[in-house]
Amino acid sequence: MEIAKDIRDFLMARRAEITPEQVGLPSGGRRRVPGLRREEVAQLAGVSTEYYTQIERGHVDGVSDEVLGAIVSTLRLNDEETAHLHDLVRAATTKRSPRRSPPRSGRKVPAGIQALMDAMVTAPAIVINGHLDIIGANALGRAVYGPLYARTGSTTPNIARFTFLDPRADEVFPDWRRSADDAVALLRVEAARSPDSTAVTGLIGELATKSDEFRVRWAAQQVKAHRRGVKRFIHPDVGELTLRFEVLDLTSATGLAMIGYTAEPGSTSEQSLQLLSSLIATHENRRTGSDSDQRRPADEKADTP
Repeated sequence: MEIAKDIRDFLMARRAEITPEQVGLPSGGRRRVPGLRREEVAQLAGVSTEYYTQIERGHVDGVSDEVLGAIVSTLRLNDEETAHLHDLVRAATTKRSPRRSPPRSGRKVPAGIQALMDAMVTAPAIVINGHLDIIGANALGRAVYGPLYARTGSTTPNIARFTFLDPRADEVFPDWRRSADDAVALLRVEAARSPDSTAVTGLIGELATKSDEFRVRWAAQQVKAHRRGVKRFIHPDVGELTLRFEVLDLTSATGLAMIGYTAEPGSTSEQSLQLLSSLIATHENRRTGSDSDQRRPADEKADTP
């Protein structure tokens, strides 16, 4: 990652969204750039134009929390944007070992978390890492995301890669634009948190090379905390599912998060989830029944009427 460039692009994008009128300044007639000028941000933040310009260019060594707080206030950053700016500054000022740092996101779901998900027999659940690999799921979660497993041919599908590179992703995620926006915003957050991650930078590079839709969204510098909301799916076996989701960071596995989904009680989505659960149970019974039959001794099979 080019941290200095990311700081510059992020601050420029945010000040472009603030009009002079919003902060009590005269519009000043024709303006070369949308939003606030650098000198206006500096004035409102209580620093010199030269100092703010250096900050915006990514030269943030020695910048105090008070100055960052003043910039946050001036640009009206929300909690996610504020955390993102601090992550960028931390990445720019932290001396890192030339040796490759250990991955921030583990590849295995803790056994206790898997057991918890497996006990959630009526609620789909998955575990993702920071760059949106699905590294674990319960039976219903794997079924809901079944098209990703099937179409990618992977036991660890990546939500962002599927969203931008599968030409039929909108058949799985009917609110495709929203899904695409969310994926990019989450990758932005992870890129600032893990600037040395080859998995993150490699994925971003791949998507930027192959997808115009990704490049446009990446340039917008949007960040988002994926905590709760509603997501729609189109499932090939049960049709449309509208599910609420909650995201829980796993303190026992840094960088991993569990997403649990529920349907509105009495809704068609709840009925569809029940049907999907029945289909899973039927398939499992057939599979285990076949396995059991294959394990029976030959003479026992012959005696069976």
